[in-house]
Amino acid sequence: MKFFKPTVVAIALLSVMGCQEPAKQEEKAVVLDTEIQKQAYGLGASIGMYMERNLEEHNKMGLTLDKSLIIRGFTDSMDGKSLIEKEDIQALLMNLDQAMKAKQQEQASVSAEASLAEGQKFLDENAKKDGVKVTDSGIQYEVLTAAEGDKPAATDTVKVHYKGTFLNGETFDSSYDRGEPIEFPLNGVIPGWTEGVQLMSVGSKFKFTIPSDLAYGPNGSRSIPGNSVLEFEVELLEIKKPKAPAQVGDK
Repeated sequence: MKFFKPTVVAIALLSVMGCQEPAKQEEKAVVLDTEIQKQAYGLGASIGMYMERNLEEHNKMGLTLDKSLIIRGFTDSMDGKSLIEKEDIQALLMNLDQAMKAKQQEQASVSAEASLAEGQKFLDENAKKDGVKVTDSGIQYEVLTAAEGDKPAATDTVKVHYKGTFLNGETFDSSYDRGEPIEFPLNGVIPGWTEGVQLMSVGSKFKFTIPSDLAYGPNGSRSIPGNSVLEFEVELLEIKKPKAPAQVGDK
C-alpha cells in the first residue's frame, strides 16, 4: 500500500496532533500475523519514513524540529486531543512552511552564485582546448564524429540520442540510458540546443558545452541547479521537415 505524499504543511497537520511518552509505557510485542495488521504497520512506517526525510531537510536548513514533540502531537491527535487549538496549528505550520521555503531560496541563491563563478572559469579554460570551437553566442562544441549533408533548421523536428552531464561528470539525463532516441521540434528546447544542433549533419556526433544563460538560466529547473553550465553529447539521427500547409482546393 503506497502512502500518499503530503505537503510539509499537510504532514505536519497530521503529526502535530500530540502523543504520549512511549518510554513511560511498557512496550507491547508487535503482532503482524494478518494482512490487515501488516497494512496498519506499513501505513505507520510509511508516515515515519516520510517524516524522517522531511526532518532531514529541515535540519539542513537549520530548522531542527523536536522528534519527541512530533510523536507527542501525532498520538494526541489520534486520541482526539491536542495541546494547541486546530486553528493555531494551521497558522504555526504555515509559518514553518514559509520559513522552510525562505531558507531553501536563500540556499539556492548562494549555490547559484557559486555555480556562475565555477561555470565561467570552466568555460574560459575549456575554450582553450584543442578542437573546441566557440559560437558568437558562447556555445562551445567539439566534433566527435563528422558527417556531411543537410543540417536542420530551427523549424525542423530532429531525432537524436544524447547524454547530458554536469561539470562534475554526473549524468542528469540520457536517452542512451532509456534505450531509445528522442524526437522534438528544434525550436522547442533550450536555446543552446536550438542553435547547436543546427550545426550538425545526420550521422554526426558533437559535444556541446552550453553556458547557463543558453540553458536553464539563474532559476534552473526541477533537476538543474541555477546558473549551471551543462555538457551534452548529441548524435543527430534524423531530420524531419515540417509538413507543408494544405493548399486551398486540395482534397
